[in-house]
Amino acid sequence: MAATVFVQPLDLVKNRMQLSGEGVKTREYKTSFHAVASILRKEGIRGIYTGLSAGLLRQATYTTTRLGIYTILFEKMTSADGKPPSFIMKALIGMTAGATGAFVGTPAEVALIRMTSDGRLPLEQRRGYSNVFNALFRITREEGITTLWRGCIPTMARAVVVNAAQLASYSQSKQFLLDTRYFRDDILCHFCASMISGLVTTAASMPVDIVKTRIQNMRTIDGKPEYRNGLDVLIKVIRKEGFFSLWKGFTPYYARLGPHTVLTFIFLEQMNKFYKIYFLDS
Repeated sequence: MAATVFVQPLDLVKNRMQLSGEGVKTREYKTSFHAVASILRKEGIRGIYTGLSAGLLRQATYTTTRLGIYTILFEKMTSADGKPPSFIMKALIGMTAGATGAFVGTPAEVALIRMTSDGRLPLEQRRGYSNVFNALFRITREEGITTLWRGCIPTMARAVVVNAAQLASYSQSKQFLLDTRYFRDDILCHFCASMISGLVTTAASMPVDIVKTRIQNMRTIDGKPEYRNGLDVLIKVIRKEGFFSLWKGFTPYYARLGPHTVLTFIFLEQMNKFYKIYFLDS
């Protein structure tokens, strides 16, 4: 959650860019900087932190579940002599943890997508959620409780892709950097490995991410949803907006992924240290 405070504006820009020019080839935002400037001009400095409460709840549900399940399964799979699980097993554990966390975090994800996209709509079409709990309550009341899990399948698919790609590319990147002998196993090495991993993970997961974003933000028109399923989203995006539109918002997504991973683990290590000092040793 602490890491999210720093990267929330990038999430906002990524979501806006993925929704811009929906159904047409012309794009609302030319670049990430154009998107930021447009948001600041129209919505003010507070506008770039729209949806922060949903972003925080998403981390409190998705990341807490993901890290908790990963740690428990990792400990279960570690042999009695302390030998950690194999790389394949680590990948499977990561994918399982990611998919489960995504299911738990989908309601907050739906609220986040809607809140961050609201400012680009005409005033009469805006949903106007005041905070994440207001969003969850109104979605349940106006559209039914199952809407909170709209886009659950692509959200879980994205989590599986992200966790598998992230785990494999991070460990390989870290080992490569250490082998050059220019790096030591410290924060600088972790940051560089995270940024390399983020590039691979972003490229692999963005098509699934744009499917998730479009489905969670879609409206029902004349009793029919805009998209039937994830495949329908992919076909319509490619046909109407072009193949490379599947990577809309690449720059802010990439800029968010690396630092967010680094900040998450830096904060986590510090909290573990304080926990041991003040609770376990007292």
